[in-house]
Amino acid sequence: MPYTTLISPDELLPYLKDPQWVVVDCRFDLFDPAKGEQDYLKAHIPRAVYAHLERDLSAVPTGTNGRHPLPTIEDLISTFSKWGIGETVQVVAYDDRGGSFAARLWWCLRYMGHKSVAVLNGGFPSWERAGFPTTSGVENRPPRSFKSLIQVDMLVHLDQIHSMIGSPDVLLLDARAPERYRGEEEPIDPIAGHIPGALNRFWQLNLDKDDRFLPPTILHKEFERILKPGGRLLITLDMGENQTNNRQYLRLIDFCSLKLIGNPNYKIPISIEDKNLRHPGHAYETIGLVWQHK
Repeated sequence: MPYTTLISPDELLPYLKDPQWVVVDCRFDLFDPAKGEQDYLKAHIPRAVYAHLERDLSAVPTGTNGRHPLPTIEDLISTFSKWGIGETVQVVAYDDRGGSFAARLWWCLRYMGHKSVAVLNGGFPSWERAGFPTTSGVENRPPRSFKSLIQVDMLVHLDQIHSMIGSPDVLLLDARAPERYRGEEEPIDPIAGHIPGALNRFWQLNLDKDDRFLPPTILHKEFERILKPGGRLLITLDMGENQTNNRQYLRLIDFCSLKLIGNPNYKIPISIEDKNLRHPGHAYETIGLVWQHK
């Protein structure tokens, strides 16, 4: 049975030498883009390849397409093939930021039709705390042919979000820190504040003190407080890209939480991408998540 949401270090350990498993190190620091790769070179899970947020999981910013726009389909196919991800391969992504950057790879693979992908619960810190082996240097995997099956219902454009603002059938959820939501601080983006009508639920509320996901029963209660019955459409997005979990996998950690609690009332997340943004400093971000609440 494939892992499709979370996997623990204990569950991953027996598969380190399995050729049908690919582990991807997604560590990154928005304020020091070279740090994640440097940390990987010093120590990482054995046989893990490295995914650089800006080089491997983003297209080149043009000033009108957001901070970290999605790569083209062709580029993703090339990258995943290079990492040895075939149709039958189980992928495990990890980082050291509560799943924030690993969740971007998780979303990209699901968007491309690859469902056997999971985020390492607790990330690299939990692996080290368990005393499990690490290695250093660059690692590569034998290439495979990645077969894509694009999930077209995972993509929505920003103009559609514009048209939804104010609708009683839509709930916008801003997952950034409360002070960024309120516009009191903005360490990353040029414009502070939030999309009109958006509610705030900080992404870190999904995690315990060790950056592991809270138990499904607790997450279930938390999200049920937010998701009211009546056919509402939940859109989870962040407008900025918080140093940790926010923005592009946009609240992929929230979606992981919803999958974890086994709630059947949500469709797969939808990425928000606007290729025609005319305002480089616009407060809206270019990626988010959407679930249908039945």
